[in-house]
Amino acid sequence: MKILIADDDPVSRRLLQSYLQKWGYEVAVAINGAEAWRLFEQDEFPVVITDWVMPEMDGVELIRRIRASQRPNYVYTILLTARWQKEDLIEGMGAGADDFVNKPFLGEELRVRLRAGERIVNLERTLADQNRALRESRATPGAAADHPGV
Repeated sequence: MKILIADDDPVSRRLLQSYLQKWGYEVAVAINGAEAWRLFEQDEFPVVITDWVMPEMDGVELIRRIRASQRPNYVYTILLTARWQKEDLIEGMGAGADDFVNKPFLGEELRVRLRAGERIVNLERTLADQNRALRESRATPGAAADHPGV
């Protein structure tokens, strides 16, 4: 699975990238939200992990843009930040973040949260595939006769 990370702190970015690669993920790296947005527009990333406070575009704005984009598949987003106030959590989740991890982060905590994100992404894809198949079967002449009650 491909993951896009955005963090302006080189130490945090390298640590995050190292963990993700060790866990078998394909990782794309951005040094700020604007660069992450450009990468996001060019490729498909089922998961985006972003720092909150970055130059050019912060993580909350990046998540807002991701949510406003017309992608066919769901994108699971995690805000990784030193912010810890309840108001910050509310603002980040209100912008569309799926999860919120405080810095400094524990590798194993991030790993289990990523697993939850993968389950959600996979369920969303399965549901989208089933809906597409159902629409196609209804569009096919004679499909209703093949599926009584549909």
